[in-house]
Amino acid sequence: MRIHSKILLVSAATAALAACSEPAADASSGDAVAEDVTEVEAAEPATIVGVAQGNENFSTLVTAVTAASLGETLSGEGPFTVFAPTNDAFGKVDVETLSGLFTPEMKDDLTGLLTYHVVAGKMTAADVVKAITDGGGTATLTTVQGGSLKASLDGESVVLEDAAGGKSTVTMADVEATNGVIHAIDTVVMPG
Repeated sequence: MRIHSKILLVSAATAALAACSEPAADASSGDAVAEDVTEVEAAEPATIVGVAQGNENFSTLVTAVTAASLGETLSGEGPFTVFAPTNDAFGKVDVETLSGLFTPEMKDDLTGLLTYHVVAGKMTAADVVKAITDGGGTATLTTVQGGSLKASLDGESVVLEDAAGGKSTVTMADVEATNGVIHAIDTVVMPG
């Protein structure tokens, strides 16, 4: 579930970054200047949840975070590192399994899944690569859920291996949030 949250957060951050790259309004009138200020204010960094909510590629993650009642936690002080599955990553999960996780009876399982995608503290891509290098090719990342993910490199890409042996690749790194960092991943990691 932590990975799901991370993916949502990364998508939101991507949307926020994309908004920053939009052309500025013509500053020849007072109204245009006000629009510029509004755009800048809207592009200011947000929490991990805020970043995810701002990016449609993380809509499934945002839905999962809401269903698991993790929004307040992931909007908290942190810092957190979220390995956030994209909507496409959630699309790889069996439909029955995924829809079952969103039922009230499975809230604890959903929370466990999402928090498996979250690491306490802020780990940039450079920090993850350094941990892998320092570990002789692998690094063990302890998740907020209590399990661990094994990180390694495949060329220049960071690959996460979950408790079940499944693998996920970081597809976008270092999406900044006010309370941590998001790394988008292409597959939901499972705690076991």
